Amino acid sequence: MNLGAFSVSLSVSDIKASRDFYTKLGFEEIGGDIEQNWLILRNREHVIGLFQGMFEKNTLTFNPGWNQQCGEIEPYDDVRDIQRQLKAAGVELVQEADESGSGPASCVVVDPDGNPVLIDQHR
Repeated sequence: MNLGAFSVSLSVSDIKASRDFYTKLGFEEIGGDIEQNWLILRNREHVIGLFQGMFEKNTLTFNPGWNQQCGEIEPYDDVRDIQRQLKAAGVELVQEADESGSGPASCVVVDPDGNPVLIDQHR
């Protein structure tokens, strides 16, 4: 199963303070909208998302169909196929993608320590 690009989605209390902190660590804004309380930052191959008021907890995020530079890859495993594989393996989903759909969709599982894992397909 190919989960695609990996990033950490951070639940932040002050997105401007968080952006300022992470830019001091060498991260640069590559996407998002600070007025909508979300930003995507990159430092070489490392990607983090800053989300104010959108997630309860920090979340591991995978993007099927993308590489670490947000470029599309082919072939890729559709989120619905990944979801079916997870179900077949006995993994409980807390949010499911509509398996009859196509295109952008997401599903969420929670690891044994309570960490959310978001599989978020954008295409």
